Amino acid sequence: MTNNQQHDLGKVPAITLLFWIIKIAATTLGETGGDSLSMSMQLGYLVSTGIFSLIFFVAVFAQIRAEHFHPWLYWTTIVATTTVGTTLADFIDRSLGIGYMGGTLLLVTLLLASFAVWYKQTGAIVSNGVTSGKTEIYYWITIMFSQTLGTAIGDWIADATPLGYSGSAVVFSALLLIVIACYLWTAISRTTLFWIAFVLTRPLGAVVGDFFDKPVEAGGLAFSRYSASLILIAFITLSLIIFRQKPARI
Repeated sequence: MTNNQQHDLGKVPAITLLFWIIKIAATTLGETGGDSLSMSMQLGYLVSTGIFSLIFFVAVFAQIRAEHFHPWLYWTTIVATTTVGTTLADFIDRSLGIGYMGGTLLLVTLLLASFAVWYKQTGAIVSNGVTSGKTEIYYWITIMFSQTLGTAIGDWIADATPLGYSGSAVVFSALLLIVIACYLWTAISRTTLFWIAFVLTRPLGAVVGDFFDKPVEAGGLAFSRYSASLILIAFITLSLIIFRQKPARI
């Protein structure tokens, strides 16, 4: 590959069907993995958030330091954002006592502020043209806020409405189908649709994760959080081994 060809490649994967399949699996893992520490190990939301935040910062630092796209590093960083997003959202919603609505509104504000600062500082919000360190910092901060917001929305809809976990999964899946239809048959900005889909896949993963590990009387399947997490890790690992991901072209 020539230097010019390398210059045309970003440090994030091409946005394909495989990307979204792994993303949903990673967000589901974030729910089961986050709950494993905060609930099963009884470390609590704050301590678990501190642990996952450290992992997140180390992964982002390694991602920014990398010169090229590395699938394993990228998806490790994504999983780190989903786990810290899970425990942080639970801490905001429950430990701070502001409830699902208050937590969701706070996180929407933080996500929009992230987009605004990103645009002001770089002049563009991107989904694939991630090459510079500054852009990558904003990219990962925005992803972290989007994952946390998605967790809060998923918990709100699943716990505070009659839909439950399975009904919520159907709702979020339907919303994603609408986004796909907009991608196929409208001229709406592809970057805008990417970030909408990115947010929506998080509550889908959250409610699917809860559906796996919540008690039967609460509408779940009562699977072990550890078992569910290991299955998801195995699925993501096999996906990365079997299917070669290419970096996005700028």
